[in-house]
Amino acid sequence: MTNLGDLEVFTRVVATGSMSAAGRALGFSPAVISKRIKRLEDRLGTRLFQRTTRQISLTEAGQGFYDRVLGIMAGIEEAEAFASGRSGQAQGTLRITAPTSFGRMHVAPHLARFIEDHPDLVLNIVLSDEFSDIVADGFDLAIRIGELSDSTLVARKLAPVRRILCASPAYIERFGMPETTEDFSRHICLRQHNHDTWKLESREGTMSYKPQGRLITNSSEVVREAVLSGAGIALRSTWDVGGDLKSGKLVQVLPDWEGSRNLFVSALYPSRQFLPAKVRLFIDYLTSLYGPEPYWER
Repeated sequence: MTNLGDLEVFTRVVATGSMSAAGRALGFSPAVISKRIKRLEDRLGTRLFQRTTRQISLTEAGQGFYDRVLGIMAGIEEAEAFASGRSGQAQGTLRITAPTSFGRMHVAPHLARFIEDHPDLVLNIVLSDEFSDIVADGFDLAIRIGELSDSTLVARKLAPVRRILCASPAYIERFGMPETTEDFSRHICLRQHNHDTWKLESREGTMSYKPQGRLITNSSEVVREAVLSGAGIALRSTWDVGGDLKSGKLVQVLPDWEGSRNLFVSALYPSRQFLPAKVRLFIDYLTSLYGPEPYWER
């Protein structure tokens, strides 16, 4: 009978796409991982992976084997959890990646209760405005903001995203309030941190505008601080500037025009077949926090 530890090594190599990454996740050297995979292939009498100097990929036999083994490994974990009386409980380490500003403002402040409710769980949260490969980088869950696109990942919507045009009162006093989108050319329009085009919607229809402001940055927080300081007009999410609008530090510009309504805060994870309790519980927790009408819109 095949060693169950070898099966765990095999599924981890598939999930991470790398023997080195699988070794880091399991605490083994790449040489040990390679030896375990070869032992499994010898036991089965077939090659599971195609190996080159740069990448590793499943053979046809390897893909079929993986599809069947995944359910077995899920069943074993569920059986262990049941036998130990921890079925449905979050345990182990949950690795999450999230956008920097959103993670700081709307994830970190709510972690205390979740951590208290799940004493057997360790949270490892990485904040970055760069999209990471969650499988290759070993993340269990990614929080992403934007339009949902076709992907091998499973996505669950957590909250709608509303984006508005805004500026500081000092900027408006100095340059005046735009009355139409044609006035953009006479104003300082700040670029997005990801340099995306402004996609705007109103009752009149849709339009796109490419800001040409002289500030270029890869940081969403730099853009936020710039608009607060009076540097120009920016397209910002209400989850980011809602408090500044309420306090009067920012005012909405051209309220008839807002960003695309097809934007969401979403939770992405690798597979629907086997969703660990720790991932499901954290997604459910975020869903209960945000929902169709998130608290930053109230």
